[in-house]
Amino acid sequence: MSLLEVDDVVVQFGGVTAVNHASFEAEAGRITGLIGPNGAGKTTCFNVISGLQRPTKGAVRFNGKSVTRTPVHRRSRMGMARTFQRLEAFGSLTVRENVRVALDIHRGLKGIVKPSGSDLDSLLERVGIAAYADDRADAIPTGTARLLEVARCLAGAPRLLLLDEPSSGLDESETDDFGDLLKDLAAEGMGILMVEHDMDLVMAVCDTIRVLDFGEVIAIGDPSMVRSDPKVQKAYLGYSDLDESGEHVDAGPDVHVDETPTLVTPVVTGGGATVKEPSA
Repeated sequence: MSLLEVDDVVVQFGGVTAVNHASFEAEAGRITGLIGPNGAGKTTCFNVISGLQRPTKGAVRFNGKSVTRTPVHRRSRMGMARTFQRLEAFGSLTVRENVRVALDIHRGLKGIVKPSGSDLDSLLERVGIAAYADDRADAIPTGTARLLEVARCLAGAPRLLLLDEPSSGLDESETDDFGDLLKDLAAEGMGILMVEHDMDLVMAVCDTIRVLDFGEVIAIGDPSMVRSDPKVQKAYLGYSDLDESGEHVDAGPDVHVDETPTLVTPVVTGGGATVKEPSA
């Protein structure tokens, strides 16, 4: 049984269908990627999973139980935690104070009132932000603030961690360290569902990837399968260098077709998404 099941979910806003009969799963002890072009419906799916958005149709099950109509705070107590694209830290508090608030809330819910200093320091150390412990949250770099939000999620010892663009603002070294952290958490049994535009990170850490386009799941598989899927290439780039049989076709004079097709990394800009060639 999967830890999370999204079953035939539809989300409509007036005449706009943001999610169109999407079904996918996330398992405990594994990292699942949820990727797709801008506007594909990824964050709307996250909102449905976490309880911020009620689906027009379909169901969400967590640990075998329906949570389709369960409020956000109850899902949190059941073991869900999420981050957001928009940073949600308490700017006037320090990094340590932000994490302590989360830790004390979860401990209070469990009836634990003992001092939390050692656990707090361990959380800061684990996500790599101990050096910023006494800095105000509104004064730290964006990448560090994203890690702060991960630390606050981990304070509740979640069973399912939902990460929405967690590597935004991280440099290459920090992204590598973050990938190692995700692998460690999964190895400890935590289920991780991640929306991410950094394809290098997605391909390096995800066990399974689900691809959304116009609200529909168009591909499911491991990184190598998804990377070479013609539908995925078309969704990201507007073309595919493979025909329906999987053979290479002429992609035009401006497109380089290699022996192994690769999914290029989208770069999110203010006006939409552009693409860059993957590193060698």
